[in-house]
Amino acid sequence: MRILVLNCGSSSAKFAVFEATTGQELANGLAQRLGSPQAILAWKHPGGVGEEPLPGAHHAAALRAVVRVLTDLGLTEGLAGIGHRVVNGGAQMTTSAIVTREIEQIISDCVAISPLHNPPNMVGIRLAQELFPGLPQVAVFDTAFHQTMPEVAWRYPVPREWDAYGVRRYGFHGTSHRFVSQEAHRRLGAEARRLVTAHLGNGCSACAILEGRSLDTTMGLTPLEGLMMGTRSGSVDPALVGFVAERSGLTAAEVIDALNKKSGLLGVSGISNDLRTVMAAASAGQGDARIAIDLFTAILAKAIAGLAVPLGGLDALVFTGGIGENAKPIRAAVIKHLGWMGLTLDANLNDGHGKAADGRITTDVPGPRALVIPTNEELMIARDTAALVLPRR
Repeated sequence: MRILVLNCGSSSAKFAVFEATTGQELANGLAQRLGSPQAILAWKHPGGVGEEPLPGAHHAAALRAVVRVLTDLGLTEGLAGIGHRVVNGGAQMTTSAIVTREIEQIISDCVAISPLHNPPNMVGIRLAQELFPGLPQVAVFDTAFHQTMPEVAWRYPVPREWDAYGVRRYGFHGTSHRFVSQEAHRRLGAEARRLVTAHLGNGCSACAILEGRSLDTTMGLTPLEGLMMGTRSGSVDPALVGFVAERSGLTAAEVIDALNKKSGLLGVSGISNDLRTVMAAASAGQGDARIAIDLFTAILAKAIAGLAVPLGGLDALVFTGGIGENAKPIRAAVIKHLGWMGLTLDANLNDGHGKAADGRITTDVPGPRALVIPTNEELMIARDTAALVLPRR
């Protein structure tokens, strides 16, 4: 039995196929730059790799190509279910669920909060229903993990009448935070009781996790709140929106669009949203690039320290995501900021991304430690899907 996982982003679609009982990955791939002339589908499996140009393709066409490739590889035979990443399930969804009309309505109701992500998530669900009629579809919600947050974490200090609009903190990247927290517990046992996990990529968030439960996180009503990111500003003074609009001639919506798409590493460096490019520019003496990196690490360190408050301390800090898993200087700078908490970098282990010490990149002394743990959202989705669609033994 096999599980197909579909993860549709705003301009991309990841996929993977797993053995349902063992979690062994049989194939994975990515369709990216969707909607552009450069759209392309690439995949790999134990027998090799492949790619196919998809000029101008959007999500539906790309997913049809994915299914065609997987069918040619014989990997659509014996499917037990299809798992879908869904970014926002609101406060209603506290766990993954088999897709029903009611679940589809909840996903649709959250489009106003996540307009770039929930619509492509629904495209994936509906196309899978069309191509695999009768096969169970499972929605795995990024927001579900954070619905254990207490009210002091999810409520904003705003008029209660706004509750009617769904104004509250939801949190995102929950599937990744859940995966790496479980992996940290597997590695550290009781020493991973109080965790801060930092998912760092083009989108960034950190999460306080106590005994496997999310207590607080940096993202809020939308993925714009919190840490500095690739193109997102993270948290800024809300009055900035009106202030800039009055002086620039932009509308409030246009200012918010700039905070989402033209800020963060891109906005401060003036070069790129890709940290690798910004770091290369900083090494070459580009001052704005250096400031962008320093700002990124300072904001992240302050957030990590703040998340230790609801935990009552810190046992372990976990870095994950494309930046967290690969950017050695970023991890080193953050740990230097947090030395007062008892974290001391082991430079050799950090250079090797912790692989020589089961992920650990700090010295092996009593006190909190830092680890690098690669995330695997697709595997987490496959596990949830298998748990819901396979018969209980």
